[in-house]
Amino acid sequence: IPNIDEVYEEFKKYFYTSQRDNEEELKELKKYTAYFCAMALDKEQDKELKEAFSDLRELKVDVSYPLLLELYNDYKIGILVKNDFIEIIRLIESYVFRRAVCGIPTNSLNKTFAGFGKSIIKENYLESVKAHFNKMTSYRRFPNDEEFVTELKYRDLYNFRSRSYWLRRLENHDRKERVNVSEYTIEHILPQNNNLNNDWRQALGPDWEKIQQKYVHTIGNLTLTGYNAEYSDKFFTDKRDMKGGFRESPLKLNRGLANLETWNEETIVQRAENLAKEALKVWQYPQLDQTILEQYRKKEETLTEYSIDSYEYLNEGKAKNLFEKLRKEVLSLDPEISGEYLKHYIAYKLETNIVDVVPQKDKLKLYINIKFNELNDPRKLCRDVSQIGHWGNGDVELILSSEEDIAYVINLVRQAIEKQYGNGESI
Repeated sequence: IPNIDEVYEEFKKYFYTSQRDNEEELKELKKYTAYFCAMALDKEQDKELKEAFSDLRELKVDVSYPLLLELYNDYKIGILVKNDFIEIIRLIESYVFRRAVCGIPTNSLNKTFAGFGKSIIKENYLESVKAHFNKMTSYRRFPNDEEFVTELKYRDLYNFRSRSYWLRRLENHDRKERVNVSEYTIEHILPQNNNLNNDWRQALGPDWEKIQQKYVHTIGNLTLTGYNAEYSDKFFTDKRDMKGGFRESPLKLNRGLANLETWNEETIVQRAENLAKEALKVWQYPQLDQTILEQYRKKEETLTEYSIDSYEYLNEGKAKNLFEKLRKEVLSLDPEISGEYLKHYIAYKLETNIVDVVPQKDKLKLYINIKFNELNDPRKLCRDVSQIGHWGNGDVELILSSEEDIAYVINLVRQAIEKQYGNGESI
């Protein structure tokens, strides 16, 4: 994936090496420009697709567009039917939102979506998309229902960057007459004012401060209203019975509040449970029968013309022992790491290569996929090969000739993983 500043230069290289003529390329660009405008700039004419694209845009998942452009083209030429296309868009939305709620870093999503298309079997389009979502684990995982619900009930959703999005989606799910959420404001049923009045303190009990701190910004205590100023810090029954109160509210989010006599930890938790069940219908998991999923896992085990026996120095001796111990440690870093035997080296990768191994007599030459100046190498074992031709990927080369150095090398490889897929900003 080229750096954004290098896209034009990379495109020129692609254009000249593919030997396409100007007219052919311009037609292709125009076609995909129209797709992009439909998805990203709200130019879609189909009502259902327009709605799905709008919801996805609100999550600001621009990194999904490379995949969506391919899907949109397949939809236009009849390979992907509309209903399946919409379901896949909704799965992408669910994938991103669930990960955000669960606090999973987002900085690997560009690689996840860029390579997603390779896993799609277009004769079984929707099924293969669901299978790929199911197979992703670790930092790429699609949070399951249990993880999502657990986090959803207790996470601070008020100070959530996309709070208007999740409130709108919950309110409008399965509604033909959609509510314009922008006309309402977010209401804390239990006020966020630290100086609660006596009615509130009595309802919450002696631990009222702890309860307020724990639940005030959670999904069970948040709703929408057009009467935020009038509600102020009033007690629950006052908010319920006043003009425009919860009893009179037309909003689905406020259903159930009219029949409650008080608002405390128990009712907050119960409402959170109810909204979490509704959330599972809005942001669905890609359910797939386990027997079908297992078939996709077997298909993924592709055979190559190379194996460990293809490398002269890995048949026996010191290099073989070094490789076996290094291989075990690299694979233990993350369950998503896989190895691939190539002609001149063995590649270990997540979405892209993290370390490549070139077997040599009595030693291993390693190439770590990280910028040389971004690596913390206190022992100075590595050298910068960014301007030197070599097998494998990455700018960092080092020689492994002793088992005692494996732990140190693994620390260097871990840095490459963390740089590419580590801590990132959540939505």
